[in-house]
Amino acid sequence: MRVKIELSQIEITMNKEQSDKEPLDKKYLKAQQYHPETLSVRAGSETTEFGENSEALFLNSSFRFQSAAQAAARFGGTEPGNIYSRFTNPTVTMFQNKLAALEGAEQCVATSSGMSAILACVMGLCSAGDHVVASRSIFGTSVQLFGNILKRWGLEVTFVSLTNPDEWQTAVTSKTKLFFVETPSNPLTEVCDIQALADIAHESGALLVVDNCFCTPAIQKPLQLGADIIIHSATKYIDGQGRCLGGAVLGSKVLMEPVYGFLRTAGVTMSAFNAWVFLKGLETLYVRMEAHARNALALATWLETQPQVARVYYPGLQSHPQHVLAMLQQSNGGGIVSFEVKPKSGQTVQQAAWQLIDATQMISITANLGDAKSTITHPATTTHSRVTAEARVAAGIGDGLIRIAVGLEHIEDIKADLAFLTT
Repeated sequence: MRVKIELSQIEITMNKEQSDKEPLDKKYLKAQQYHPETLSVRAGSETTEFGENSEALFLNSSFRFQSAAQAAARFGGTEPGNIYSRFTNPTVTMFQNKLAALEGAEQCVATSSGMSAILACVMGLCSAGDHVVASRSIFGTSVQLFGNILKRWGLEVTFVSLTNPDEWQTAVTSKTKLFFVETPSNPLTEVCDIQALADIAHESGALLVVDNCFCTPAIQKPLQLGADIIIHSATKYIDGQGRCLGGAVLGSKVLMEPVYGFLRTAGVTMSAFNAWVFLKGLETLYVRMEAHARNALALATWLETQPQVARVYYPGLQSHPQHVLAMLQQSNGGGIVSFEVKPKSGQTVQQAAWQLIDATQMISITANLGDAKSTITHPATTTHSRVTAEARVAAGIGDGLIRIAVGLEHIEDIKADLAFLTT
């Protein structure tokens, strides 16, 4: 005997021994009865007949059928069930269901990386000749994808200011299909008014896609603010320890159907092992994001007092140009702090930035973010190095800019590792 518990769009199966411990009225529970922190631990899990308390890892490529008729029904879509791990795997499904519950989405499509999530979204929803309006303040590789690769396949792209809705309104054409934003942006943590851009997009029949990588659902829920689709690089905070690559696209079932169709055919697939790692990461997402944000605010506040720092970018600071908006859309400022350094006599700003980076002893010099370990990078020569100098200037990314993804070390140790600023 098996009993099913409804949890939003998620079904958690439990064996009889577990279900008999509770009265009948507790067997049918809705997701809205649980706090997000509980969903991050409990949602999406499925238990096999062995009754494991931690999600099972299904490291297999294919699945057997009871008969030829069942195989035909599975492939034809008339019977649900697993077929082939390129597009159906129980561990990946559990990850998708958990993340969907946290974002309040009907469906999640897991992919092999954050960039493949963007690719799957665009390829699933757009065709040659369609038009996309994108923020200038997006990850450098995203700029390359939209401005170079996808343009070669006939997609028209216009880049505009993240924070100026008038530019988005002006850029709209009769062929506009998507608005694409990161908020907060990488690396300057600029924040857009999600509802305002959603309204402009919807008036023209377009969809708003929000990359929620910096915040995760623990800090910001774009669908509740008017967005249609959410993109994640699970590689970052969803994992939380820099172990695996993965991505996700989330939205309504109607919108996710063509995205899933692209993944099924093209194979930009999340591995079962990576999905299992991400499932474990999601269990601690809320406590980690609170700790990241607490450290980041303390570091940003300290950086503002350092004479070698020209400017600090962090949404949690009152000096941030979109601070009020950020605190309306986000529960805190997140874990990313960027700042511009002042050169010493005879130095260029890039030399000053590199000197500070090289002087660190503990902080990892790497372009990744979302790790428990603090990381530091020089965006102009790493994450945005393939963007033209003119585009970097337009996006506000100068040669003296440094980005720190603030980790979970003690804040005084993080400050001490940046002691070069005080000398």
